[in-house]
Amino acid sequence: MTDHHKTNIMTLTRYVLEEQRQHPDATGDLTIAMNAVQVGCKFVEACVRKARLINLVGLAGNTNVQGEDQKKLDVLSNEMFVNALVASGKFSFMVSEEVDDIVVVPEELRGKYCITFDPLDGSSNIDAGVNVGTIFGIWRLPSGPNATVEEILVPGSEIIAGGYCMYGSSCNLVLTFGNSRVDGFTLDPALGEFILTHPGISIPARGKIYSVNEGNSLYWDDATRAYFDSVKFPPAESGRKPYSARYIGSMVADVHRTLLYGGVFAYPSDRKSRSGKLRILYESFPMAFITEQAGGKATTGTRRVLDLVPRNIHDRCPIFLGGADDIADVEAAFAANANWLDETQK
Repeated sequence: MTDHHKTNIMTLTRYVLEEQRQHPDATGDLTIAMNAVQVGCKFVEACVRKARLINLVGLAGNTNVQGEDQKKLDVLSNEMFVNALVASGKFSFMVSEEVDDIVVVPEELRGKYCITFDPLDGSSNIDAGVNVGTIFGIWRLPSGPNATVEEILVPGSEIIAGGYCMYGSSCNLVLTFGNSRVDGFTLDPALGEFILTHPGISIPARGKIYSVNEGNSLYWDDATRAYFDSVKFPPAESGRKPYSARYIGSMVADVHRTLLYGGVFAYPSDRKSRSGKLRILYESFPMAFITEQAGGKATTGTRRVLDLVPRNIHDRCPIFLGGADDIADVEAAFAANANWLDETQK
C-alpha cells in the first residue's frame, strides 16, 4: 500500500488554515494577513539569494530613522512588505525600522491589525554571506479600522502573533500564535511553499552557549559583567563547565540558534547605549514572545520584556533571552548588583 504520510505535507498555508479551524469564531482575517507576510518573506529570500548578481548590495544613499546607512536591499524589502501588507486589507497601521513615521494604510484598505517589522535585520552582513532575516509582530487593534495611533504603544503582552524568517543556506520561518507553541518551516524552492520541518520548538531550560557582543564589554555595567563572568568562569563547586561563545551579529541567526540549542542571547544596555540597542516594537517584542511561547524567558535584567510599554515607535530596550534557568541566573545577577541601576532599568 502507498504510505500517504510521506506525501501528507504540512505547508504554512495549510497550517494557518488548520489553526483557524480550531477557533469557530475566527473570521479568517489573520489567515489572510499571514499570507501577505509569507509573500513578503518569499520575495526577500529570492532577492537575498541573488543580491550580488543583480547589484542589490551596497548603499542606497539614504539613512533610516536609526541613523544607519540603508542598503539597497533594505529599501526594496521594506517596499515589498508594505505593498503586500497594504494589499491584504487587514492592517490599519505598520511600523517599520526603515520608515521614520507610522505607515497609515488608506482608509478603504484598513483592517483590524497593526504589524511591526524589521524587513531585513542584519543587512550589513549581506556582503559577507552571513544569515539575515525579517522579524515581525502582529497586534489586534481594539478599535479595528477606526483605531488611532495611540493603540500601537501598548505592552508586548498584547501581541497575538510573532515570527521571523531567516535567509541563509535555507530559508526558515519560525512562527507562534501565542498558544504555547512555536513551529518552524523551511522554504522548498521547488514547491514555492514553506514546509513544516521543526514542529513544537522547545528551548532547553539550560544551555551551553552565550551570545553577546563582547566588544562592548568595556562599557558594561556591573550586573552584566557579573553574569557573563559567571558563565565563562563558573565556580568549581557549581560543577558546571564554561559556556561556549557564539555571536553572529545578526539577531535572527543568533536567536534561532538559541531557540534550538538553548543558552542566552543578549544585547544589554551599557554606557554607550543607556536604553539598549534593539528596538522594542519590531525586534524585542516579537523575539521575546517567541522565546516565551517556546518555554523560555526574556528580560531586560530587571523587567519582563513583554511588560514594557514603548514611549515611541522606535523606542529601544536591553534584552536577555534564552532558557528559563539561564535567564533566572541573569535576573539573579542583576538583583545582586542593583546599586548601579539607572532609570532605564528601574
